[in-house]
Amino acid sequence: MNIQWFPGHMQGTEQFLEKAVLCSDLVLEILDARLPVSSSNPLLDTICKNTARIKILNKKDLADSNITKLWLDYFKKLKNCSAIAITGTNISDVKKALDFSLNKIKKSKSRRIRIIVVGIPNTGKSTIINTLAGKKIAKTGNIPAITKHQQRTELKNKIDIYDTPGILWPNLEDKDGAYRLAVSGAISDANIDYNDIFYFASEFLIEKYPFLLKKRYKLCNNFILDSTSLLKKIGLSRGCLKKGGIIDYQKVSKIFIKELCSGKIGPISFETPVKEVRIQN
Repeated sequence: MNIQWFPGHMQGTEQFLEKAVLCSDLVLEILDARLPVSSSNPLLDTICKNTARIKILNKKDLADSNITKLWLDYFKKLKNCSAIAITGTNISDVKKALDFSLNKIKKSKSRRIRIIVVGIPNTGKSTIINTLAGKKIAKTGNIPAITKHQQRTELKNKIDIYDTPGILWPNLEDKDGAYRLAVSGAISDANIDYNDIFYFASEFLIEKYPFLLKKRYKLCNNFILDSTSLLKKIGLSRGCLKKGGIIDYQKVSKIFIKELCSGKIGPISFETPVKEVRIQN
């Protein structure tokens, strides 16, 4: 699968960021805690090179907590890199992340602090801002790239925080990375084949989290767990049948991916820190 998904407003956002970051005190890069590498946009490494940047591993409630700890340890060892894991809807988590971030910059009492929130689509940027504000200000949703324009929110203590549209890089050349982005909900439905994504995701879960699959789909101990058998099992148990009793594989695949993305299957991480990771600082 070769995904190319770069709407016009995303290209405009890249150009905007290059200018806006220069006037900012701090950049909060929102990553998906389940896939910190694939959800990190390499364009930001250049754009934010001379501005303080904090990596926020959002959706920690959906990720494997043991692996999230490994990621935080990994980032801690990198030069000039700071990271914290949160759940964007948890006000305590979000305020802690803000305090953590503000401690990394020099603050002037004579002017407002300018913070820009960046990241790829559907990592929870707007949700985090709404949690900080205590009310719904930034638009949120399960549709990638719902934020189309920059949105400013005034917080207490002379802080202005800016939400920006999520941007993906123009060509997703890393095949596995593209699959992981699709599984996380970062790529629009119109650009993915759910059946294709199902096989990628199910094979990963069978290898790494078979116990979660068995629990979620009530699989007996002697069930031969492979992707095709799992697809058929879910189809039959959920009644995803076409005329003549034929299993609707696309429908089953979509149900599976939606449940995986929302955390119904369980806390899962798709990436583990290794020496070859692409993330820079």
